[in-house]
Amino acid sequence: MDNPWAAFIEAACVPRDSGHASGTLERAEAILAAHPGVASCDIHAAAILGDETGVRRFLALNPGNATAKGGPHGWDALTHLCFSRYLRLDRARSDGFLRAATALLDAGASANTGWMEKAHQPRPEWESALYGAAGLAHHAELTRLLLERGADPNDGETPYHAPETHDNAALKALVESGKLNEESLGMILLRKTDWHDYEGIKWLLEYGVDPNRRTRWGKTAVHNAVLCDNDLKIFEVLLDHGADPTLIADCPDRSRHASSGKSAVAMAARRGRRDVLELFERRGIPIVLQGVERLMAECARNDAARARSIAGREPQLVREMVAEEGKLLAEFAGVGNTDGVRQLLDLGLSVVALYKEGDGYFDMAKNSTALHVAAWRAQHATVKLLIERGAPVDVQDGQGRTPLALAVRACVDSYWTHRRSPDSVQMLLHAGASVSGIDFPSGYAEVDELLRRHGAKP
Repeated sequence: MDNPWAAFIEAACVPRDSGHASGTLERAEAILAAHPGVASCDIHAAAILGDETGVRRFLALNPGNATAKGGPHGWDALTHLCFSRYLRLDRARSDGFLRAATALLDAGASANTGWMEKAHQPRPEWESALYGAAGLAHHAELTRLLLERGADPNDGETPYHAPETHDNAALKALVESGKLNEESLGMILLRKTDWHDYEGIKWLLEYGVDPNRRTRWGKTAVHNAVLCDNDLKIFEVLLDHGADPTLIADCPDRSRHASSGKSAVAMAARRGRRDVLELFERRGIPIVLQGVERLMAECARNDAARARSIAGREPQLVREMVAEEGKLLAEFAGVGNTDGVRQLLDLGLSVVALYKEGDGYFDMAKNSTALHVAAWRAQHATVKLLIERGAPVDVQDGQGRTPLALAVRACVDSYWTHRRSPDSVQMLLHAGASVSGIDFPSGYAEVDELLRRHGAKP
């Protein structure tokens, strides 16, 4: 190794070529084991390790070290500290990091330091030290210290990433500082719907965050709650605090491009959220829908008579639904609205229709079928219906995955742990799904026994 010091800094800090919250300490620890002198060679290494004694020693040698740039990225010591993987992953060093940061700030380091990520295109992004502390490490005490020393949290990255956890201590430090502007607060609330964090959302609303603040994506929190298939109790708490589902989202999907605006009511109809539509009705929210969304809503509600009536009077609405059949079937299937899926199929939508765009949020590949979606989302009753209606069980999605592969993965590697069950695996195997290419053993005993019986081999 030509330069162990530079290699250590690269390995011990956030990566520049992948997600900032990714990676482990394995390589950094291996470098330290082979080259122990790296840990004490300069203030940057000391800061990365949360070594207060080392940081103070280098400050005593030269006070200019508080702001001196160094390392392969040309960062100052406080930036190295806040973007250290040790800060995020080694909580035993937590107090040391706080004391080292205090020493650097006392010596003249800026709480608003950071670095410009030029690889972020089309517009380079400022990555502040506060983003490292609050948005990556979620370190409440360091977040509070930086705020007290003048850090500005309205940098885009900090309010975007700070909600990415269910440990909300650092997020609360940001909000309670009083420094977040309305745009940042709205972003934090919306991002909490990405994380399905009921307690975090409830706390933000009780603190006074405006539920109807339109974010830079053209949506409010309730719009995003629909897109992310949030639990009904999240809609309830949003409504309790004044969220208005009739407001129009400029971008009612995951695209950042403006399109025909839609209310959360219309979005709920399109995603098959019967429970949400019924909640809105109970709360006295007008269910005002136009065109094809009227028919979608009746399918979502499983009102066959009204759906047939609308389809009979306005057959062009059925044609409009068929034009987006892959998306509709997939999204109804994803929320487990089995009756709604049946209504769509009864109106003539094809069980083999492709969800061409997919949905990266739910890790649904392009060109998935509704059966792929139902299998991955562990919507077992919907899987049963789709198989009964002739859905092909061995078709591959855009990533080469079959419904069976996704059903197996759902049992061992999904967020919806409360729905984990071998039921979908069993139904797919009974329908003739091939075990070829399936990860085996999966680690889920009942699933592995089913796969073994159908010829799966390690």
